[in-house]
Amino acid sequence: MLPRPLARATDAVLEGTIVLSFSRVGHAVRSRLEAWEPLDALDGTGRRVVVTGANSGLGYATTRALLRTGAEVVLVVRSEAKGRDTRARLAADLGRDVAASTQVEIADLAELDSVRALAARLLADERRIDTLIHNAGAMFDDKQQTVDGLERTYQVHVVGPFLLTGLLLDRLADDAPTRVITVTSGGMYAEKLVTRRVDSPGGYKPTVAYARAKRAQVTLTTEWARRFSDRGIDFHVVHPGWALTPGVESSLPGFRKLTGPILRDADQGADTISWLALAEVQSSGRLWHDRRPRAEHKLPWTRPEPGESARLWQRVGDDAGIEPAIDPVRS
Repeated sequence: MLPRPLARATDAVLEGTIVLSFSRVGHAVRSRLEAWEPLDALDGTGRRVVVTGANSGLGYATTRALLRTGAEVVLVVRSEAKGRDTRARLAADLGRDVAASTQVEIADLAELDSVRALAARLLADERRIDTLIHNAGAMFDDKQQTVDGLERTYQVHVVGPFLLTGLLLDRLADDAPTRVITVTSGGMYAEKLVTRRVDSPGGYKPTVAYARAKRAQVTLTTEWARRFSDRGIDFHVVHPGWALTPGVESSLPGFRKLTGPILRDADQGADTISWLALAEVQSSGRLWHDRRPRAEHKLPWTRPEPGESARLWQRVGDDAGIEPAIDPVRS
């Protein structure tokens, strides 16, 4: 392991390059610079973690890593078939039966009633929730409106997770210390938060809509932490770098072809997500990449106007039909 000043200087150089930072090179160099503790060495025994989108890509890699540590994982997927298939693949990968350490829950973030039903089931379960990981998401080729009348990219990545967190807030406070981890994308660095266009009201470009939603996730994480971290809930947001996932394969074939040799695999992309779920960390409300807090802005013109964070909070709360608060009687 290099001396800390040299390791930090090397890390800063990597971060400035973007390409090397986001690629498998960044993960390989950083993991050696500071001799990262292997995920398998973390003890997840007794921890119960809810992972949305647990059946594929980063969600699956996170779930598998957590199960290896002894944690129990609630797999939130969109169908019973996906749940069965995910459990079967996990059992094959881990070489053991995972029925006792996994629970399958069906929910679709594109339907707010489905999110409400999921929250109700989780609340009815007396077992604690240690960590909630918002991973589910996708890039949609065409602009679509959900049954709730919202643009789909915006609802799946922003409104649905906001609603689920808000509905579980009392439980998370009761079970504190707890964590909420949201998986964003490095693509958000190209977008400035403008609340009125967070749902792409004009022309629709998949990559732009996705980046806007991901930028909103980062901003909302800061707001959640500002409002509720003093109640024992830590809020983190992670960008995984450039990882080869089914979503990248299907939605960004050109990017996949161009960057294929340097893309991270799903395990490398999910490393910091899994680590944050179990490791002793501080810095609630921060953006993480490769086990370190990172700056939220790389381009000066992406910094939001004054008051934009509060406007986003109000807008998303209105669209979710919830004003998040912790019941003072329960707490």
